[in-house]
Amino acid sequence: MRSFITFVVVFAFLLLGSSLVRAQKADSTDRKWWKEAVVYQLYPRSFKDSDGDGIGDLKGIISKLDYIKSLGVDVVWLNPIYSSPNDDNGYDVSDYRNIMKDFGTMADFDALLKGMHERNIKLVMDLVVNHSSDEHEWFKQSRSSRTSPYREYYHWWNAERGQPPYRYSLFDVKHNAWRYDSLTNAYYLHYFSVKQPDLNWENPKVRHEVYDIMKFWADKGIDGFRLDAFQFAAKDTTFPAFPQGFEKNFTQYYGMQGNLHGYLQEMDKEVLSKYPIMSVAEGAGNTFEDAHNLVDTSRHELNMAYAFDAVDIAKPEGYSLLKFKNVFSRWDSAFAANGWLSVFLANHDQARMVSRFGNDSPQYRDLSSKMLTTFIMTMRGTPYYYNGDELGMTNAGFTKIEDYRDVQTLNEYKRQKSIGADLPQYLKRIGFESRDNGRTPFQWNNTTNAGFTKGTPWIAVNANYKTINAAAQEKSPASTLNYFKKVVKLRKDNLVLVYGKYTLLDASNPDTYSYTRELNGKKLLIMLNFRDKIANAQTGINVSNAKVLIGNYENPSKNGTLKPYEAVVYEL
Repeated sequence: MRSFITFVVVFAFLLLGSSLVRAQKADSTDRKWWKEAVVYQLYPRSFKDSDGDGIGDLKGIISKLDYIKSLGVDVVWLNPIYSSPNDDNGYDVSDYRNIMKDFGTMADFDALLKGMHERNIKLVMDLVVNHSSDEHEWFKQSRSSRTSPYREYYHWWNAERGQPPYRYSLFDVKHNAWRYDSLTNAYYLHYFSVKQPDLNWENPKVRHEVYDIMKFWADKGIDGFRLDAFQFAAKDTTFPAFPQGFEKNFTQYYGMQGNLHGYLQEMDKEVLSKYPIMSVAEGAGNTFEDAHNLVDTSRHELNMAYAFDAVDIAKPEGYSLLKFKNVFSRWDSAFAANGWLSVFLANHDQARMVSRFGNDSPQYRDLSSKMLTTFIMTMRGTPYYYNGDELGMTNAGFTKIEDYRDVQTLNEYKRQKSIGADLPQYLKRIGFESRDNGRTPFQWNNTTNAGFTKGTPWIAVNANYKTINAAAQEKSPASTLNYFKKVVKLRKDNLVLVYGKYTLLDASNPDTYSYTRELNGKKLLIMLNFRDKIANAQTGINVSNAKVLIGNYENPSKNGTLKPYEAVVYEL
């Protein structure tokens, strides 16, 4: 679930992955709608407000369905809209079968789903079942008595046993995942916020409660589930002591533990196999073997893996393109013969794509945004694209802690303050990486509040909305928005960009990223300059007579010398 979840790659499995034979065919047995889809992630709280309360809602989304359709995308992944006290913007669910009042009603949801399906857009729901809200009825009952039938729905450590073995919490002010509760003189476990107690997946009653919830939504006709933070769901309930300092690499201890694969196989048997839906779990474990086991079709678990090690590369001081290329190439190699990947550079847990991986200065924002879009849409795997990135929306420019709303950012500020840390340095860091950078309201036009709301927005609108907005870009053929539409169409018109073999070229070039995609005799070359200067790509391929399918400059390169942030796709 979280951008700071570091994916740990084990060297032995790198060797295994690099030796796999690449799959090159896309016949009827290989083709799946979810492989060929472009997924558009929609953050409902910040998309469009219909009633003036400053919070995006379902009716607001309904009013913009034609815009979503115009993008050419096939699937909307909707962040949580369930009933919630909103400690973590809906990722703390208090009722899985109802809609948060901020967002509307179940009738609004039914209308939204109908409107999407009428436009041939599928809907994937975020399923948050590693934890619930502490205001969920299950937890209220669980904490009421040690003898409650719901006691084992969560993880409890009775205080007479002494202090529980330390567990790291990603959101807690003290980073302690055990919270003492005086009502029953016991501690409960929360890997995230104190208001997000972890569910006990080792209890079969919990698992079947979740399956019933999934059936409720699948019966409504939704088209898939994204399982939030699910790699953490299974736990060793003896809670052995972990080595000191384990939190620096906590995924190794938290991810893919116990019988998680067994639970997914049970989920497939009980729910997923019974509906024509796609499935993806956030996080992919500690090794390529972990990830393969999630998506190996013979194991009957999930459709695709969604791993974090690529997005975790971006740092305030910059990042290495060599490392970037290496990560994506390793993943492609490991999954070339079996399994399927998600390809993304941003989501609700990340700051803005162009600010992290491109250049958000006025001179290069458009070009670098288009270049990054070209990358996402020309890689093997299902592209996941975050709302607003099609406009080249940038980081928020927040400078003080009062600007932020994110529980993780605010609690970490409190922690930094309590230990006497350099607060100006912390503010500088979160100005680059805080999740709130990606959660500012969608910039629809140049009117008040970017056309997002007539009220006071729940979080401030980016000040650049008067120049970066959908209305202006729809009118400009050269805009990032219209370029996005063209690249999506290019992907749909060329199955080679979905299923084709990927080959990295000029691997040691620190400035450019070049690769080919090949399928059934068709070969495309993609050349990308990740720098704000002219750079030469040494691909060994003569492109002087190649057909240019798309480029982000009016006169694309024909000799391998790429202009700043240039992107070109050639047919050879």
